[in-house]
Amino acid sequence: IAMDTPSGTIIFTTVGRTHYGFDVFSLHIASSVERRLTDGVSVNFNAQFADDNGNDIVFVSERAGSARIFRTRPGNSKPEQLPGAPESFFHDRPIITQDNTLYFISAHEQPDRHFKNWTALYSVNSQGKEVTRVTPPDTADFSPAVSKSGKYFAVASYGSRSWGGEFHEINSDIVVFKPSEPEKRVVLCERGGWPTWSGDSTVFFHRQADDGWWSIYRFDIPESLNLSPIKPVRVTPPGLHCFTPAAFHDGKRIAVATRRRGGESTVPNLESIVSPIKTLRLLRLNGSFPSSSPDGDLIALNSDFDINGGIKVARSDGSKRWTLIKDRTAFYNSWSPTERHVIYASLGPIFRPAGIAVQIARIQFSPSDLTADREEVPCEVKFLTLDNTGNNAFPSCSPDGKSVVFRSGRSGHKNLYILDAVNGESEGGEGIRRLTEGPWIDTMPCWSPKGDLIGFSSNRHDPSNDAAFGAYVVRPDGSGLRRIEIAGPEGSEEAARERVNHVSFNKDGDWIVFTANLGGITAEPVAIPNQFQPYGDLYVVKLDGTGLRRLTWNGYEDGTPTWHTVDDLGLSGLSLNGQDGDKLEGQFEEPLWITCDI
Repeated sequence: IAMDTPSGTIIFTTVGRTHYGFDVFSLHIASSVERRLTDGVSVNFNAQFADDNGNDIVFVSERAGSARIFRTRPGNSKPEQLPGAPESFFHDRPIITQDNTLYFISAHEQPDRHFKNWTALYSVNSQGKEVTRVTPPDTADFSPAVSKSGKYFAVASYGSRSWGGEFHEINSDIVVFKPSEPEKRVVLCERGGWPTWSGDSTVFFHRQADDGWWSIYRFDIPESLNLSPIKPVRVTPPGLHCFTPAAFHDGKRIAVATRRRGGESTVPNLESIVSPIKTLRLLRLNGSFPSSSPDGDLIALNSDFDINGGIKVARSDGSKRWTLIKDRTAFYNSWSPTERHVIYASLGPIFRPAGIAVQIARIQFSPSDLTADREEVPCEVKFLTLDNTGNNAFPSCSPDGKSVVFRSGRSGHKNLYILDAVNGESEGGEGIRRLTEGPWIDTMPCWSPKGDLIGFSSNRHDPSNDAAFGAYVVRPDGSGLRRIEIAGPEGSEEAARERVNHVSFNKDGDWIVFTANLGGITAEPVAIPNQFQPYGDLYVVKLDGTGLRRLTWNGYEDGTPTWHTVDDLGLSGLSLNGQDGDKLEGQFEEPLWITCDI
């Protein structure tokens, strides 16, 4: 393995994603008969009919460990994976035109600077051998649609602008062009997304109206495309959120998405995700804040952050999971590197001010109780922080198991402290010392496996901005504090925009993994439920700021990564069939399509 290539296994969470249960359905309008067109494997979405009889569809599925394009064909029991862009880990909104050309969105070409959206429209011929970029250079496009005859395309385009940081409704415009002349693009409507054609002359799209309701709008294509933007007409009423429209070519009806509940399946504890680095494995966890046991065979995690939350322990192959603490809010776990039976965690509400009571706890249990016939395992909880010391959270244990670094709001500001890992702090101030100090936020510390550094996130470079976090390192004695320059040098506009969180070291302590906003947005956020900030992707970088690599591409929020304690997990047998897991029962609602006359 080359010295400049990270290796090992990174375990992370994707907000909400493990509880999605999406499949593609069709509805025969005359008979109201509903058919499921996909097989329930992984998540399947953003489908288009590929023929006139309604049996053949092209769609996106994550069954291969990333968002890829698949096609169902009558008589085939399994969908066929279509070529797409070989080097891409994200595909979206596929379309097959009358000449059998496949168009799709991909995010495999890196822009010229950080904080630009990567997505663009591409095409591949019927032989799947020639991938062509349709979107002009230095431009980002989302959500393509083709007119009935194939004469026109429409996209939601972000243009050449850098991402502005918005994520509830992105600032895209509806752009129309001919596929034979993709460089001759015309902005026909400002502020809109998810275009869909009715015939060759009418485009419907969604946007959030001034009254706050997501609504469908329409405009008619003029004979000449060389016109100023057109004022659209709203076609759905306030009082009902309507989005991601699909128009009928008869010009009389559209289908729009709202919400419905339903479906049930098993959510795996761990899911393998395709990695762009061959020496690095990615595992998506059904839970948050993973931390692995000293020998790597167990993972501590939090399943939720409300009163139904707590701490669970899972086998590293995903085959079994136990509950240590339940019905109590807990977050951010750190397994003692020297004690197989000890986990450190934060007990109390998450995302709260400095003065709200949250405690650092030492949780002790017997690994011999982790048996196949048990669901819950008894444990002892010892608080290491004193009452009335504010918000104490994000513990990370030192490699020798003697100390815990954590973030505390006891001074009125959230800074870092180091605590005795066994006895905690005393009333006289023994057992604790301050590591950082200042009127800013230092948080989410992680102790390097080598013991020489502590990594953390901080807005100390811009204390007035609680969204501007950079990655920092400091020695355990408080010396050598510095920022890792990732997006740009200190003081630059790019560095000021960084939102870098959840730093974790690799085994050798020379790389960190983190989640960040560097890549902008990969899909229209409104199309994906419950994404609080759908721009977090995982990255790795060396401690000197070189070697930056992006690890994930999707429309979700990826976060809380941790580098597993051992490189070889022996997970060759990891599969959905070998795991237990939660029951998926509509926690996140799937789209409900309704039709309305226009």
